[in-house]
Formats: sequence, C-alpha cells, structure tokens
Amino acid sequence: MQALLAVSRGIDAVTAFVGRAVKWLILVAVLVSAGNAIIRKAFDTSSNAWLELQWYLFGAVFMLAAAYTLQRNEHIRIDVLSSRLSKRTRDWIDLVCHIVFLLPFVGMMVWLSTPFLIDSYASQEMSMNAGGLIIWPAKAIILAGFILLLAQAFSEIIKRAAVIAGLIDEPYPQHAVPPLVQESMGGDQHGGRGR
Repeated sequence: MQALLAVSRGIDAVTAFVGRAVKWLILVAVLVSAGNAIIRKAFDTSSNAWLELQWYLFGAVFMLAAAYTLQRNEHIRIDVLSSRLSKRTRDWIDLVCHIVFLLPFVGMMVWLSTPFLIDSYASQEMSMNAGGLIIWPAKAIILAGFILLLAQAFSEIIKRAAVIAGLIDEPYPQHAVPPLVQESMGGDQHGGRGR
C-alpha cells in the first residue's frame, strides 16, 4: 500500500501544480476580454479570434481545475444527506462512487476524446466563424483535463482506501465533518485535527 500511496502523492503534486497554475488563466481571460472590449469601443472593430480565445481560456480553467477540485474535496455534495452519515459511511460512499461512477465516466471520456482530438489535429480543423481560431488546441485541453481527472480519481481511491484502513489521516480534515454537523456541534470541528 505504501507504493500506491507514493503514486498518489505524485499524482497529487502534479494536480496541485496544474490547479494552482491555471488560476492565472482567469487573469489572462479577463485581460483578453477587457482588451477586446476596449478595442471594440475605441476603434469600432473586433475579432472572433479574441472572443474564441476567451472561450478557450475559460474551458481550460474549467477542465484543468476539475482534478484539483476533486483533490481538495471541494466538489459538490448533497450535504443534507451526507451530514447525517458517519465519517466512515461517507468514506465508503466516496470509495464506491469513485470506483463505480467516476472512473468509468472519466475513462470513457478519455477514450472518446482521443479520436476527437486526433481527427481535429489531422484535418487542422478551424472555427466556422470568420477569423476564428484552430479547434484542436481546445480539444487537446478537453483530453488533458479528463486524463488529469482520471489520474486524480485513482489517487482519491488510493487515499480513501488508506483512510478506511487507518493507514493515513484524513487528507483534508476540514471536510471530515460536514458544515451542518459542525454547526450542530457548536463550532469548528474537524474530526479531532486542525486545518
């Protein structure tokens, strides 16, 4: 299990690096958007390429940050239900759902996105909009995002199994107790550990 935990730590390091790096794409998207608006207002001209670049940047942030969101345990949960369950039950639900739902879905998306990208690259597919950008870099970001999410799913399965087995502490103790339970307990409870 220690070898698997080492693999998990490596995946987590890559995911964290990418997750922290892509936040700068938000700034770039804002600058591109502002520049496009200024040029349009000041010079009464615009380009579909600038608009499409904004879409590419937004898509890149969304796709490449998905694995980081999963790693940080910040994905959406139904707290109304999960807050009523024990930590061990939630851990088992996470483990089973990652194996039964997340892995097959993300694996299928990697499988389907690969020929999608290859065909686009081979044909040098261009946007149908006048002055638009080439399409394959956006499709490459889709594939990269799903590959990163697939790797992170494996990492989360390894960590969750290790937590259940008592081999490691909760990686994100602030999520050990759902917010509703924290409130009912009268404060900031983290399963006995601090942030």
